[in-house]
Amino acid sequence: MKKTKITALILMLVTLLAYSFGVCAADNAADPDDHAGMTGNEIPEYIKTFRDETKCGAVSVAVVTSEEVMIDGDSDGLYQIGSMTKAFTGLAALKLISEGRISYDDNISDLLPGFEAYYDDAPAQITVEHLLSQTSGYSNAESVYPSAGKDMTLSDWVMSISGRELASKPGEEYAYSNVNYDLLGAVIEEVTGGSFADYMYDEILHPLGLNDTYVGKPQTEERIVPGSRPGYRLAFEYEIPVYEGRIPAGYFYSNVRDMARWLQIWMGCANIPEEYRELITQTKNSLNEEGDYYSGWELFPDEVYGHSGGTPNYSSRIVFSEKEMTGVCVLTDMNVAASTDSLCNSVFTFATGGNPGKIAADVWTVFDIVFTALSVFGILMLSVIIFIKRKGIVIAIGTVSLVLLLSVCITMPLIFGAGLREIAFTWAPLSFAGGLIILAVNVPVSLFSFIRSGKNENRKKTG
Repeated sequence: MKKTKITALILMLVTLLAYSFGVCAADNAADPDDHAGMTGNEIPEYIKTFRDETKCGAVSVAVVTSEEVMIDGDSDGLYQIGSMTKAFTGLAALKLISEGRISYDDNISDLLPGFEAYYDDAPAQITVEHLLSQTSGYSNAESVYPSAGKDMTLSDWVMSISGRELASKPGEEYAYSNVNYDLLGAVIEEVTGGSFADYMYDEILHPLGLNDTYVGKPQTEERIVPGSRPGYRLAFEYEIPVYEGRIPAGYFYSNVRDMARWLQIWMGCANIPEEYRELITQTKNSLNEEGDYYSGWELFPDEVYGHSGGTPNYSSRIVFSEKEMTGVCVLTDMNVAASTDSLCNSVFTFATGGNPGKIAADVWTVFDIVFTALSVFGILMLSVIIFIKRKGIVIAIGTVSLVLLLSVCITMPLIFGAGLREIAFTWAPLSFAGGLIILAVNVPVSLFSFIRSGKNENRKKTG
């Protein structure tokens, strides 16, 4: 009877794991020939493939050339644009520089009263230029340089990170960090004497005709495309609060129609005041070699400019080429940044006459596959513990569950530079937390079952 139970449970385990991996593999696999020889009418089909593979419920794409703007998806819906926000904050800082209100060489400690930074235990001189080029010495490790919390203003947040040791000497190393652009936002407030939002609306967004781009969450929420989070190969609506102290680095909202105009502005196709045209030219002139970063833009191969964005519930990307006079922006309602980047790059490749490849799998999609399978495995092992009650099997299951649990809990914070709680309950798929909880339950249940089995054996011997 025991052998029959064990055999049945093993068959169930193999079947469910095979089903889990099979479904996930089918969801993510793409036929290499699916997109060969695409025509313009096939771009929507390519986007549909992306949605099927990532489980994104909403995707909006703009393709801009010198002659036309093509939009696929909801043109009015507002998405968080993540770190694409940095280009707006950078442009605002450059405008203040052009007006002589700040300079590239200004020390941030002089612009923000009470703020200090240290390197090798000595005061560090971080300049505006360092912030624009991401060479200030800050890293993006959330555990070391935490973002603003609830009810924190920009100035509150500045004081919360004041006095911290830098990861490198200012000006010596490039390290992408949200800290740099949130500090620029604080500088803008301090220098102008008003709010960051007011300056952005009055001096950047409205003069450039970007009337559907918002500093933080819009007050009228009807047009907001709800963000989502993957889990167990499904998508769940997921909303996170937008904190004031995080907005300059990554929490603008916009729609794909405004992003198309933003592309036209940077490609030189839009009618804008000359002072802004000069600032844009200045930014491009600061990007000379592949990999250079400046004012919210990065230079990619073949003289392509771009930037990506990702928040816990949205992802986005924008790229353009003056040489090809083509630009593409992709906005999505889920944090699948690598896949969103791949879609944007592929549409751009196609629009410029190339043959796009397959869509890349995002790390969170991979995690969802793995932890969906792990959840199935954990539940089946829990069933084995409860119904089989053999000491050897119970010990093995408890040990494996404990090792897996500890491995994940130790390595994930090291890999992502954030706390396990933040990873599990903010960024990772729902299946990640579910898998960990199931493993955590298996450990004490295994121990209890092992102790109970030992007591039962003693009773039989003494009986």
